[in-house]
Amino acid sequence: MKRSITRRRFIKGTLAAGATLSLPSSRVLGANDDIRVAVVGIRNQGRNHIKWFRQMEGVRVVAVCDPDRSLLDRETEEFSKRGERVDTYVDYRRLLEDDAIDAVVTASPNHWHALVTVWGCQAGKDVYVEKPVSHTVWEGRQMVNAARTYNRIVQSGTQRRSDAGLQEAIEYIRQGNLGKMKLVRGICYVRRDSIGKVSGPQAIPKSVDYDLWCGPAPKTPLMRKSLHYDWHWVWPTGDGDFGNNGIHWMDICRWIVDHNQLAPRVLSLGGRFGYDDDGETPNTQLVYYDYQPVPILFELRGLPSSKGGSAMDHYRDTRGGVVVECEGGYFVGGWAYDKQGKKIKQFARDGGGSHKANFIKAVRSRKRSDLTAEVLEGHLSAALCHMGNISYRVGKEASPDQIMNSIGGNAALEESLNRLHEHLLVNHIDLKQTPCILGPMLKMDPTMERFTGEFAHKANRLLKRSYRRPYVIPDTV
Repeated sequence: MKRSITRRRFIKGTLAAGATLSLPSSRVLGANDDIRVAVVGIRNQGRNHIKWFRQMEGVRVVAVCDPDRSLLDRETEEFSKRGERVDTYVDYRRLLEDDAIDAVVTASPNHWHALVTVWGCQAGKDVYVEKPVSHTVWEGRQMVNAARTYNRIVQSGTQRRSDAGLQEAIEYIRQGNLGKMKLVRGICYVRRDSIGKVSGPQAIPKSVDYDLWCGPAPKTPLMRKSLHYDWHWVWPTGDGDFGNNGIHWMDICRWIVDHNQLAPRVLSLGGRFGYDDDGETPNTQLVYYDYQPVPILFELRGLPSSKGGSAMDHYRDTRGGVVVECEGGYFVGGWAYDKQGKKIKQFARDGGGSHKANFIKAVRSRKRSDLTAEVLEGHLSAALCHMGNISYRVGKEASPDQIMNSIGGNAALEESLNRLHEHLLVNHIDLKQTPCILGPMLKMDPTMERFTGEFAHKANRLLKRSYRRPYVIPDTV
């Protein structure tokens, strides 16, 4: 009882004052002890996590948490049908008081990821956090700091790091079998329809505790048709499709070239083309990361291959993936090709299905090195997505000529831009009439993780959000 009271006081003190206190050490797990898991955010992906972790030997899902009571009722009924018991929580802070939970798995909206992780570490829990691990660059670094300070196991939900075939392919490329790497492209072509446009505030579902749902984000009237999922396309809660789907391919891009810090320069351009709706994030985007000697160029498209169609474009036969361009050939879709496009070698891909098991293995071993996607990896890859979005957000409308002049001499960007123009034209979008947003080439200090130079003042303001009390990540975790 004494330990529970101590933990409860810790939680209250942390939330009220942003304090960081030492907790009693977590229980020592034996080889035969069940890992007791709580799943936070259970509408879609979280529901999948319940299924996946329940099926793992030596793991029990003992609690679920969501600000939507209807989802808690749904899962309570499902557990009951199986003859299983599960604790339910509307408020994550109350879940953290429960010593009978070893690990937290979160599929909450992006703006909650850091809080779930930092508070979980402070409460002595290990954490599996879905992609992107953070909503801002600063948050990601605080998550890393929390994992280190409290000696917690924190896995990022970029599961392709656990793909044995991809691991083999990356080693093959690094060994120089295709020659020196010249450029790595990330491709994310995913159809996204308009989310519609409302004329006034929308009703919050009666089952939702809206204050808890908003958490650190501003508690403003709902100005879109759907509270759920479409939060991806507004900046206070989401990161666009770059942070939603693109993060998987960005993570692989960075992994392949072994870039272990942020890019020294980034430029982004694009727009929300094809419709007028309540979304804010771009559905079309090019982002260039000026790593040397191997830069990363990312392409994001949400419109189809032709106006009114459903099929999507592809680049070298991929709609979602990574293309590694080398002096002697290239890699894409699990295949290595020579310069003439002839297949050389195939790598059997499994999508990283063992990623959750990898997390549980590390929870048992207490070895951070056992993780295939430790939180530092997740932070760096998510931060690259945030950097690209920041360049876009501080950008201005520009004509096609202005854009071409600004990137003149960069052959890879010019080629991608020309293909982008063609893509938009077949969707009846002429950049001469519908201007593109051109972001500046921002300079980053990778050690400090802060922008420098001409546009630093505006850009640095977007590295960290303003938190709504009491949902605050302290400056010192």
